[in-house]
Amino acid sequence: MGRYDFRPLRVYQTASQLYASERIKNVPSWHEVVGTVPPAQTLVRTQPLQHQERPRRSNVRKPSKLFQPQRVTYEEDSLRKEFFGDHPWELARPRVVLENDGKDAERKDWSLVSQPDRPIDGESVIQRQMFLLHGNPEKGQRPDPKMTPARAYDQARKEFYEMRLQQDIERRVAKEEAMATGAYFGKSTLQIGMELEDKIFEEWKAWASAEVIQQEQRRAAMYTGVDNETAALPEGEQEMEAALGEVDSTVPAQGQEARGGAAFVP
Repeated sequence: MGRYDFRPLRVYQTASQLYASERIKNVPSWHEVVGTVPPAQTLVRTQPLQHQERPRRSNVRKPSKLFQPQRVTYEEDSLRKEFFGDHPWELARPRVVLENDGKDAERKDWSLVSQPDRPIDGESVIQRQMFLLHGNPEKGQRPDPKMTPARAYDQARKEFYEMRLQQDIERRVAKEEAMATGAYFGKSTLQIGMELEDKIFEEWKAWASAEVIQQEQRRAAMYTGVDNETAALPEGEQEMEAALGEVDSTVPAQGQEARGGAAFVP
């Protein structure tokens, strides 16, 4: 049949010829439907538009990032980078990232940095700054034409600090009221951290003292001519070694006859 098989397209004509020549007794159930609505006659799939390859120069470097997707950036990204760069410990606070459809922040009234059903965090400062810069056109709230990113950042940051201070005061007052009624609180994270730091410091102090003593002994042995093994001996044995070193030259070696001199008794 060659490259293409046209038999599926001629199934209706083949069935009609077989029925006319009485080679089949009954026509198939699909015969009438295919005759009324024949299949499409397109055999070649439409080819998509191909990229035209430009002639390359031998001295031009092949681009390595030609087919990489473009970097998607938003205005909030630069604001987040600035805020969390100035406040890195805000990233350590626990956050709830669960949202209904990803547009929960758009339904808030960011004319205030605090929201009744949302804990205040760094993202509140970002959304507040965006509101000061662009307003809310859907609600007819227009921004101040003299507002700049720096001024918006300072204003949103100031409101954020006031809310954080208010929360700290509320927690402190609640703790004092609980302690007044007999409640007992364990050590804070700051106290636990200070105790661990003091423990490590004392261990390091003992190690450093031992190292200083050893270095002083090595330095003293270097200037007095006493080797390291002698320096490590107790004080009494060190004196004995020093005395033996003084009379070592007057004591005859083994197999030699003593000629004069006083006997040495250690």
